[in-house]
Amino acid sequence: MLIGAHTILFSADAEADRNFFRDVLKFPSVDSGGGWLIFKLPPGELAFHPTDGPPTYELYLMCDDVHAEVEALKAAGVEITKNISNEPWGLLTALKTPSGSEVGLYQPTHPMAIDLP
Repeated sequence: MLIGAHTILFSADAEADRNFFRDVLKFPSVDSGGGWLIFKLPPGELAFHPTDGPPTYELYLMCDDVHAEVEALKAAGVEITKNISNEPWGLLTALKTPSGSEVGLYQPTHPMAIDLP
């Protein structure tokens, strides 16, 4: 029986990114030993998109009001790396982690799987 999904983000500065997710984004976590944090994520979805190149992976955090979330993140000192764009599936932007990685942020306008029982 499958019980969940475990996502791994490889980082040039994992400690800084862990602190960012804990202290700035306020994701709850457990210490799995030696300060190695594993974060509880909000409900998630998985989608498969076609590609002509090699397979890649992206992480998007979803929110219910991207404009308000961007303002809150900026107030916390987070760098927003893209202007908000209106895409067919939602309002899209991105933020930068302390290691320099980019994480997508969007307000979905499509039906969401997280609403399923």
